Amino acid sequence: MKGLAPLFLGIFGTFAFSWIGLTVVPNWQIGHLNPQADEEGTDIYPQPQSGMFERGAHVYAANGCIYCHSQQVRADYAAADIERKWGKRRSAPRDYIFEQPVFLGKMRVGQDIANIGARAPAEQASSAPAGAAAPAASPSGGTSPAASSAPQGGGSVAGSPAAKQAPNPSPAAQVGSPAPAAFPAAPGGSPAASPSSPAPKAPAAPAPKAPLSSPSPSAITNASPAASPSPAAGAPWPVQTAGEPPMYSAAWHHVHLYSPRSINVDSNMPSYRFLYEKRRIRDARSADALQLTGSDAPPEGWEIVPNFDAKCLVAYLMSLNQSHPLNEVRSVAGAPAAPAPAGSPPSPSPAPAK
Repeated sequence: MKGLAPLFLGIFGTFAFSWIGLTVVPNWQIGHLNPQADEEGTDIYPQPQSGMFERGAHVYAANGCIYCHSQQVRADYAAADIERKWGKRRSAPRDYIFEQPVFLGKMRVGQDIANIGARAPAEQASSAPAGAAAPAASPSGGTSPAASSAPQGGGSVAGSPAAKQAPNPSPAAQVGSPAPAAFPAAPGGSPAASPSSPAPKAPAAPAPKAPLSSPSPSAITNASPAASPSPAAGAPWPVQTAGEPPMYSAAWHHVHLYSPRSINVDSNMPSYRFLYEKRRIRDARSADALQLTGSDAPPEGWEIVPNFDAKCLVAYLMSLNQSHPLNEVRSVAGAPAAPAPAGSPPSPSPAPAK
């Protein structure tokens, strides 16, 4: 009987200290974070999302996407997430202050999607949080050659000579865009053409074309040193195929959800065809109709269109973007700046170059 009191106190103390260390202290440290803003109060990050974004998060969780995809970019000293180009910096608690629940994830059968919205083409990335609800909304204000022709250009790019023209406009249109927008263009070139493109373009192309073509090879080589010679064999991202929409555009996401193996033949992602409807074409083909090829293409006179849940899910995916710099987190720009001190001293200039 004399040992019951110490035993009880020991058990109670163990649970009490665990609760304090795992619940009270973290909540005291990060439980009252506010969005980060600049001195003028204009550049505020993060901002609350609602509407289709919120419904898309429910669709994302209800269909089990949280079991195969994480939304946390680990630090470079802990993992190779930044080397895989899943983000320019590690994730921080401030990134999730408006998310309830937070889909951090505990397993990665597929790639991390914390910054998948930042990989969209330049025209769609600018309108993703507000206009990504309707995939056809981006062509209304975007430039015609690059990603704004996603719903129409993908079908006309089926020919082999046009297959090389589809990736070429996107890096040119995205050179002025931030680094996340340039990332989808890195694997956009064909596996055989991407390593050889710098050689012919450097001597033959005029002076203005050299800087335009230089970001895409550098992005390929910096993506992963071992994966750049053979992107198709074990690359951490899909490869742009002829006849498909621009990578990570809204139309691309719909095709990926409807037929994942049309994007990556080795994908073990299930198909979410129940989020799409097969219907007859009446007056004209719908702007939301999927660009499907091969055995996935509907019969003549029919089309595959997304339902509202599919549009909300794609709007949610295209809104996932943690590329905004945070004061408490060192960006990946600090790492490449050390091996390249020959450039300009400020850190922002080497970052977009790489």
